[in-house]
Amino acid sequence: MTDQHVVGFDGMWMPEADDPRKTNTPVDELEVIREYLTNYRTTLGLKCDDLTPEQLARRSVPPSTMSLLGLVRHMARVEHNWFYRCLQEHFDVPRIFWSPEDNDLDFNEAVADTAAVEDAFTQWRAQIAAADAWLDAGPDLSARIHTPWDDDIAVRDILIHMIEEYARHCGHADLLRECIDGRTGQ
Repeated sequence: MTDQHVVGFDGMWMPEADDPRKTNTPVDELEVIREYLTNYRTTLGLKCDDLTPEQLARRSVPPSTMSLLGLVRHMARVEHNWFYRCLQEHFDVPRIFWSPEDNDLDFNEAVADTAAVEDAFTQWRAQIAAADAWLDAGPDLSARIHTPWDDDIAVRDILIHMIEEYARHCGHADLLRECIDGRTGQ
């Protein structure tokens, strides 16, 4: 039975004691949101651990351009757009990993190059750090933001959308990683 798929600690999932994600008992709404957001961010990083630039840039199934590297670039772009551009009202700042000519630049330029990988992870981590610094100030979750798209959105809705965005893409990352080396879990 050597061809049977194995699930568990046999190189597939890390032991619970080694898992960097936290499951505390948050007291208030912002703490709950932050814990989920942090854990999903960590999950995406875990999905990318120990892979080469070629593996990170490997695309799913044609015609999709989705890859783990593309997901990291995409989430850097999403973090930047919502936390910096919208929540801090820096609408004049251009989006990262995006252009008017190519809405999928985050995925389309995810190439198997060490410099591209380093740039993507540097940008993603910087956007997370900036977002966390903004969250540390304790935003009013009921405050409303008027976006350039003429939407009026509560801060709470944007934060929940960020959790939704990560949850969806962590599912994609799980499948992509399994196709690369068979690793599941995390």
